[in-house]
Amino acid sequence: MNRIQVILTLDMENLPANFQEILKEEQAMVAQWKADGILEHLFLRQTKNGAVLIFKDLDEEQVKSHMEHLPFSKIAKSLEYFALIQQF
Repeated sequence: MNRIQVILTLDMENLPANFQEILKEEQAMVAQWKADGILEHLFLRQTKNGAVLIFKDLDEEQVKSHMEHLPFSKIAKSLEYFALIQQF
C-alpha cells in the first residue's frame, strides 16, 4: 500500500489576521480527507508550527494536488514530501 508523508511547516511570524477562520477551513478539509479514506494520519508537531500528514493509496502528484487546496498551504513556510515503504 502506497504512503506519502507530508511535513508542513507554517510561517509563524507572518500569520494572517484571519488565522482562526483558516484553521476551521483546514480542519473541515482534513476531516473530509479522513472520511474519504485518503488521509491515514495527521500529527501536530510539538513545536506547534505545523503538522505531519500521512496519505495512503495516492501517488506523490495526487498528494501535491490535494495539498495545493489545503488552506494552510497558502501560509506554509515549507512543504516536504516523502514516499514511504511500509516494512512488515
